[in-house]
Amino acid sequence: MGEFDLVVGVLLLGLFFNTYLYGLVTYQFLVYHNTKFNDPLWIRSVVGTLFVTDTLHSAIAVYAGWDMCVTNYGNPASLGYVGWTIPFTAVATSVAAIVTQFFLGHRVYVLTKNMVITGIIATLSTLGFIFGVYAGIRSGVINEVAKFAPLGPFVICWLGFQTGADLLITLVLTAVLSQSRTGFRRTDTIINRLIRGAIQTGLFVSLFALGDLFSFLLHRNTNLYAMFAYPIGRIYTNTLLDTLNTRAELKGNRAIDVESDLQSTGAYRLQAQSQTIAGTHTVHSIQVQKETVTDAPDSRFVDNKYDADEVYTPSKAL
Repeated sequence: MGEFDLVVGVLLLGLFFNTYLYGLVTYQFLVYHNTKFNDPLWIRSVVGTLFVTDTLHSAIAVYAGWDMCVTNYGNPASLGYVGWTIPFTAVATSVAAIVTQFFLGHRVYVLTKNMVITGIIATLSTLGFIFGVYAGIRSGVINEVAKFAPLGPFVICWLGFQTGADLLITLVLTAVLSQSRTGFRRTDTIINRLIRGAIQTGLFVSLFALGDLFSFLLHRNTNLYAMFAYPIGRIYTNTLLDTLNTRAELKGNRAIDVESDLQSTGAYRLQAQSQTIAGTHTVHSIQVQKETVTDAPDSRFVDNKYDADEVYTPSKAL
């Protein structure tokens, strides 16, 4: 292993992965912008705030790589100081975390109407934000890596509360959605898609947060923690944008599934006709006759409870 592998190399890996995730964020933001969602102003503001934060943070991350590898090339002593880029990373990550967690916490409240669980999520998220901002600012004040030992308890609280909020959100959403299965295969496919998204929400960001935590505590003389710290904010933003953008797909699938389930019980009868006009053009028409059936789909699926916009978003206005 080279002399700077755990100082420069791992930081560059974090920057590369962050840049890749920022590309996904940009794509998802464009999809959201070009899809005509009837979202209220507060949701559009959340999306805009996260995209601006991610853009600024990703630009600063590239600057950090340039400063380390170009500006201070041949100056190994500079590696013993963090400058201002690492403190900014902690603050930007804390902002992305609390915005996303409050958004998902609101969805938990819409699904459960449980103020206690929602309050716990909000408390954990707020504490994580406070300790994250403090740890970031304090690291900038200390500046010297060799003197970072007093930051340990604050980093533990920051990433511990943040991870606790993520895991609680994941557990609650998974439990609620698991109880929402209807028995219809295609309907349950949508529910399973939502469950998978909920698990991914907490799994990836928790792994990176724990990687950041243990790397900082156990390998404090390296930049191994930076490999996990830089991409965390992009994971949060991708989670939120995927939550919003998936609505169009889920709503379309739901409409297809309802029609398919009705057809399977004989609710619709389609008659196709064709007619040749002037020997050159053929007109195809389909006549639909609706019949009354007694074996209708589970009413839970066709009421608001299983509307894709309500199951996977935090507001009926979405």
